[in-house]
Amino acid sequence: MPRPRPRPRPPGARPRTRVAAYVIRHRAVPEILVFDHVDMPDAGTQIPAGGVRPGEELAEAVLREVSEETGLLTATVVRQIAVEDKPHPETGQPRRTTFFLLQVPPDTSDAWEHHVDGDGDDAGLAFTCWFLPLPLGQPLADRQDAWLGHVDPRFTTVADNSP
Repeated sequence: MPRPRPRPRPPGARPRTRVAAYVIRHRAVPEILVFDHVDMPDAGTQIPAGGVRPGEELAEAVLREVSEETGLLTATVVRQIAVEDKPHPETGQPRRTTFFLLQVPPDTSDAWEHHVDGDGDDAGLAFTCWFLPLPLGQPLADRQDAWLGHVDPRFTTVADNSP
C-alpha cells in the first residue's frame, strides 16, 4: 500500500509543521532507533517522524509519532535538538521539522515489526524497527541523521560528507 503524498500547498503557503525523533538506547555503545517500511523498501531506513496536529504541542507530537510508527510507549523526551526548513524530497513542498532527542530504557527490544492501527496516514502500514549503533556508517533516508552531531559530536554519521 503506497504512503499518501502530502497535500499540495499553494505558493507562499506556510511550511508543513513536522517532528522527528532521535530515540537513543544506551548500552555498551549508544544506539538509535530506525525503521524500514515492510512494503516499501525503496523508502529507505528512517527515524520516527511526521506531522503535528492542530493545537498539539511539539513534544506531545513527537511522542505520538514514536508510538504510532514503532509501538514504543517507554520513550521520554530529553530535549529539542534543531529546527530544519527543508522541502519534501518528492514533492518539493515546504516543511519545517523540529528534531528531538528521546531516550528509552536499555532493556528495550533489539528489533520488532510494528503494524500501524487507527485512521491516520500510516494506518495499515508495517514497519520493521531496530537499533543501530552510533555513529551510523551511512546516512538515513532524506538525511534524517544530519543533526545527530548536535546531540553528541561523536554521533556524526561516518559517511557524512556535508560541509
